[in-house]
Amino acid sequence: MLRLTRRGRLLLFAGVVGLIGAATAVVLTLLPQPKKKPTAPQARPKTLLIPEGWRSSQIYAAVDKALGVRAGTTRRTATAADSRLRLPADARGNPEGYLFPATYPVGPKSTPGSLLSFMVNTAGHRFGTSSLNDEARRHGMTLHQTVILASIVQAEADTAEDMARVARVVHNRIARNMPLQMDSTLNYALNRSTLDTTRQDTGLQSPYNTYVHRGLPPTPIGNPGEAAMKAAVRPAKGDWLYFVTVKPGDTRFTADYEEHNRHVAEFNKIRAGAGATSG
Repeated sequence: MLRLTRRGRLLLFAGVVGLIGAATAVVLTLLPQPKKKPTAPQARPKTLLIPEGWRSSQIYAAVDKALGVRAGTTRRTATAADSRLRLPADARGNPEGYLFPATYPVGPKSTPGSLLSFMVNTAGHRFGTSSLNDEARRHGMTLHQTVILASIVQAEADTAEDMARVARVVHNRIARNMPLQMDSTLNYALNRSTLDTTRQDTGLQSPYNTYVHRGLPPTPIGNPGEAAMKAAVRPAKGDWLYFVTVKPGDTRFTADYEEHNRHVAEFNKIRAGAGATSG
């Protein structure tokens, strides 16, 4: 009769366990494995781009579209008596000029109020620096007046390089008590954007008609970016009183009225030629 030693019994037991484990593994492999629940691809976060110089009316429409709400919803939110926008007192509840141009995230919890607050708070952060306030005071201006000036610079300058020179023209005209005569302020009053200003336009009865009224208009005419704000308080050095963009990239500055008229005549000639070609 065969008798196993203790070591033999242990080896036999280990072999049996091994066979059982292998068989179990085969059975588990053959059993249907639970399918992993497919995960939905995560949607990329939406963003809303607010370009420099946009008017509040354009921004309201863009927010309405981004959030899929009825047209006019954002405007009503911005102008409501109980609006919680943290605007400076000088703004008198008007967000124009303080809806800072940038790219903003739009999530499922975004509302017209939250996006407008984001813009206004960003403007407060960028414009409310002590250095910017100090520079505005050195020019004898409040921060709100600086935002107004910057909005004109943003609308009038053809290139970023021209901003400081446009700002100098505005400062020089204010110092001489000359009307600013800016077409951009007329365009704002007429809710349009054009390069063509008629004699009839310059007689418009509006506080935004800087051909008639001296000084700055009563509010910003758009929402300036940081570069325009810096140009407003750090204008270039020069005696210029006039400028005209004769063609894209060619803005001419001068202190001589006759020279300015020659530049305007060249501008009108180019515009007339472009009109004849397109017609």
